[in-house]
Amino acid sequence: MVNIIRVFHSYSGENCKLKKKDLKELINSQMSSFVKQVQDTHTLDVIFSDLDANYDREIDFSEFAALVAMVTSACHVSFHEMQ
Repeated sequence: MVNIIRVFHSYSGENCKLKKKDLKELINSQMSSFVKQVQDTHTLDVIFSDLDANYDREIDFSEFAALVAMVTSACHVSFHEMQ
């Protein structure tokens, strides 16, 4: 849990929120083993829009935690399919 918080804070600014470019960088550098690298703008727009629950054009920690949960859940399903 501490590592998840540290990763979030290393990409979020002083206001503890991720802008779209920060989210892209975080996904590509920290989740590339689990999430296909985000290269095209449309894919990033969809991910960002789905996460931005309060429509403030930034991702706070709670919204980021939803992404972590989705990726973890998908990995869990894949893990069972591989067995």
